[in-house]
Formats: sequence, C-alpha cells, structure tokens
Amino acid sequence: MSGGLSLSHHVIIQALLSRGPLKEKDLHSMFEDLTKKSPGTERRLFDAFILAMNKALTCANFELRGCIDQYDGQVYYGIVNTVSDEQSKLGTKYTVPQIAFYKAIIEAIVQDATANGFISSIDALNLNLDSQVTIVTGSESQEESQRVPYALKNFGLSQKEKTLSELVRDLWLDSTTDGNVRLGVKSFLDLRSWFLSNDVPSCHVCNEAGIKAELCPNQNCIVRIHSYCLKQLFSQRKAAKVCPSCGTSWPFTVPKAEFLQAEDDNEPRQSQRASRSKGKKQRANTIVEDEEVGCSNQDELNEHIESQRDSGQARKRNRPHRTNEADRVGLDASQSSSAVSDLRRVTRKSSRLS
Repeated sequence: MSGGLSLSHHVIIQALLSRGPLKEKDLHSMFEDLTKKSPGTERRLFDAFILAMNKALTCANFELRGCIDQYDGQVYYGIVNTVSDEQSKLGTKYTVPQIAFYKAIIEAIVQDATANGFISSIDALNLNLDSQVTIVTGSESQEESQRVPYALKNFGLSQKEKTLSELVRDLWLDSTTDGNVRLGVKSFLDLRSWFLSNDVPSCHVCNEAGIKAELCPNQNCIVRIHSYCLKQLFSQRKAAKVCPSCGTSWPFTVPKAEFLQAEDDNEPRQSQRASRSKGKKQRANTIVEDEEVGCSNQDELNEHIESQRDSGQARKRNRPHRTNEADRVGLDASQSSSAVSDLRRVTRKSSRLS
C-alpha cells in the first residue's frame, strides 16, 4: 500500500484515519503546508496527489472519497470501506441492535416526503425496530421467520439514547440545538450506493440523493433540488426562476455576491466584510447603545449624538483608506461567489474516484 507514496501522502492518510472526515479547506491547508503548493493554482498536482493515495488505498479495499454535506454545503473528504461482506462487518464496534437502530433512523429520514432531512430525537427514540428483522423464507414456518430476535426486543430506551450519542460522536449522525437528528458526514460518504439502491429521490441538478432539498412548488411535480444547487442554477440573472421539469414558477431571491460565500469560521474576511448598510445599522443602533449606558434625559442624549457626529466627521478624513479596504472586501466577495460553482466541480471529480 505504501508503494509510490511520499511522506506527505502518509501524513494526510493518517490524519483522515485518526481525525475522520476533513473539510476541503482543511485538506487544502494540509496539502499546502506539506508540499508548499497551493491547490487553487496547482489543481492538477492536487488531483494527482489524491489519485495516488486512492490507488494505494484500493489494495486494502479503502477509498478516499469526497462528498457535500447537504445541510451546510461544505465539501468533505474521508476514507471509506468499499467492502460490506460478513468479514468486514466484524470490524465494527456496533452491535446488531445498534446497527438496526441506525438503519431505522436513516430510513425514517430519507423516506420523508418533505425532504427536510431530519427526524426529531423523540421520534428517533420511539422507532420500532421490528421492521429491521430480515424475514427468512425456506423451511422455517412464517411464524418462526417473523419472530423478533431477543436482542432487538430488549433494546430499550436507555440503550437507544446511548447509541444515539455514540452515532453523533462518531459523525454517523448529527444532532441540532432544537432537538432534531440528521445525517452525519460519514453517512453522506458511506451510503452513496445505498441511496441509489434504495431509490432515494435524487437532486434534479447533481443527481446525488436529495436528503435535504427544496421541493418544486407544484405538488404534482416530484423535482427536488439541493439549496446550493438551486442557488447555482438561479445565480444567473437571465435564468428563468422556474422548475426545470414542469416550468412552474419557483420563488427564489438571488443573493448578493457577498452572501454566496459558504460559512467559514476561519476566514478573516467574513468578519471584516464592510458595507454601507452595515454602517447605517451601526448608526441606527447608536441610540440603543446610548440608552444602555444610562442616557436618562434629553440633554445627555444630545451630548452623545453630538459626540457621535464629531467622531463621524473624523472618520470622513480617513475615508480613502476605508474605501480601499472596502474594495478589497468586494474583491473577496466576488471571488467567493465563484467558490459556489467550484462545489459542483469538486463533487464531480470526487465522484469519479468512487
């Protein structure tokens, strides 16, 4: 497996195995630190780097795969097992009832006709696992074949709660602050073939499973599109905002360029983004801030307003510097709008690996 791989390859493989799936930006950062090359300008080098690792991982029935988290639109990379025989199942730490519980949650989420992509934690804990019993046909009687195994029958609420916590910790599931359960990154990486074989409705744009998607306003139309695919589809101002299948008008507001960038906690320009509307909001909030510091009468309020006016005049003298900074922020915003289209390109290249 190590033939033809450099130390940089081994470092990234070890990181993916020990830390789990990585965001694309984190993988790019590691690649740049190790090779001193930028994935943005050296795309062919980065693709060859990934293919070299995949070629070596194939010998052990593993694969470096990419996917998009349908809830946040972020691209992730992770190493998955490509074999699902009985021997490989022995390597899992989950018991048969825990796997049945996980499967029941997945089925409840993907079978939701509204494509909300989640199930409430209460509904998850109350799922009946009897449907996960494989009905054996043959010499056994029907009564014996439909008998619920003892392990499933005695899989109680406390065991379900513990299993749910473990599945969330291991990134197979994800829990939200409002008490819902949704698919984790590992599920998007590992269950691609399962989605296809179980006829999970796909996105009309990218053909990936539409777990979390927008539905066509026409109730008689079955089209569903991921939010990030919908944004890409309608991003062109000349594009008709209609369903690509039935032609029904699809309410959609094209966001401004600065809001097309995916959420990135580590990007400094996210917090440095400046606009006139933001400045207006800051000035509008001046009175609220004055009230919080104890301006209880009109004279004190006028003093604060006058002070704010003086500081505003001082800021006008520095306007050329602020304009240049705003221009730089505007450039970053336009560049980030193209990153949305790159999501599809990365996914298509990642799909070739699978």
